[in-house]
Amino acid sequence: MPLSLRDTEHVFERLRGGTVPERGLETFAVGIERERGELHRMLELTRNGEGSVKFLRGGYGCGKTFLARLTAVDAQERGFATSFVVVSDNDLHFHRFDDVYRKVVGELATRACPRGALADILDRWVASVEQSLIALGKDPDAPGFDAAVLAKLDEELAARTRNEVPADFVRVVRSIFELKQKGQLAEASALLSWLSGSENVSSSVKKLAGIKGEIQSTDALAYLRGLLAIVKGAGYAGLVIVIDEAETILRMKADVRQKSLNGMRQILDAAGGFPGLLWVFTGTPDFFDTNRGVRGLQPLNDRIAFTQVDGFAPLKQPQLALKPFDLKRLKEVGMKLRSMYPTTDRARFEATVTPDYLDALVQEVSEGLRADVGVVPRQFLRRLVSVFDIVEQEPDFQPAPGKPPIEPALTHTEASLQAGKPEYEPEPGDSKGYEVVNF
Repeated sequence: MPLSLRDTEHVFERLRGGTVPERGLETFAVGIERERGELHRMLELTRNGEGSVKFLRGGYGCGKTFLARLTAVDAQERGFATSFVVVSDNDLHFHRFDDVYRKVVGELATRACPRGALADILDRWVASVEQSLIALGKDPDAPGFDAAVLAKLDEELAARTRNEVPADFVRVVRSIFELKQKGQLAEASALLSWLSGSENVSSSVKKLAGIKGEIQSTDALAYLRGLLAIVKGAGYAGLVIVIDEAETILRMKADVRQKSLNGMRQILDAAGGFPGLLWVFTGTPDFFDTNRGVRGLQPLNDRIAFTQVDGFAPLKQPQLALKPFDLKRLKEVGMKLRSMYPTTDRARFEATVTPDYLDALVQEVSEGLRADVGVVPRQFLRRLVSVFDIVEQEPDFQPAPGKPPIEPALTHTEASLQAGKPEYEPEPGDSKGYEVVNF
């Protein structure tokens, strides 16, 4: 099915800025069919009640964020709610589960609501409960109907979580419903913010629900269990949480880094107790293979160590390895984007940006960047879209192969990689490769 003009414009606007689009990714996904299929398998396991974790492993520019974004899109197409969280040095530490919970809820999304979807999901759950009661013959205008709804909400929460949610979670959910029924929408919205992890809700509003303080790190995973119950109660197949750029942990101070890695280990160990929840982490080989990262925390490394046999890596192991781009794959991506570009004169556009020109551009950019697989893809795509834009803008423009490419400035990471320097300083004993298991 062709993309809408809105989604097409979104794709090219993101590519102009060197970032991964949030929509339309499937239209130019190339060379990742097997990896995408493995993630589809994980989604089916999750739909059937498994709680799982998958790690996407690849060097800079291998398409980890692209595949992670595409997984979120595929998940929504299959009826899941999703949350896409990018790790930050400043506001996400994995040993602070309240940080993780706050970020997850803030990025909660569905096909109907692309961000901040908790309110919509909660409304859908309540509506579903109301409809189920009406189907049983309950009169929605009868005085006791709201009480019946609350009782049913309590019953479903207890059944879906095995009574393993904090009492404050239940109180707040009940209070949000009651306040909405009374028309106190501002107070209901404030309590929804509290349920989302906000620390800026007034004590007077919290008093309405009989709660004090904020969600604590020690309780946050239990609140996530309640969130998952609401998501499933609203009719979604489950929840997919993507944690992108986990290698950012490597830039943290040693004590915080170790605590964050241990927090990740706790998430991994708890995953099986969250049926219908799939975590997807992305990280570079440095994150997985050095003592600053996963290898430096033996219990975590033991659980997710990357293995290969005679040069082949099983797709179903915890770490899913992504291959670097090659020139052929870049050309295929360029051809797909060429066919998508919203031009006013398709014949002229394709006669100007020919397959031969794309071949030449791939060669120029890769040679200009010394064929660095980590740097080339983003730079190639930005240059390609610039060429598309100029062809559309200037009727007399004829892009000529052979001219030295004019590239956007490299980021610090790209410059380091192109110069052959590691992004992070290694520590003694860091592995240069990965664990090989022979059978």
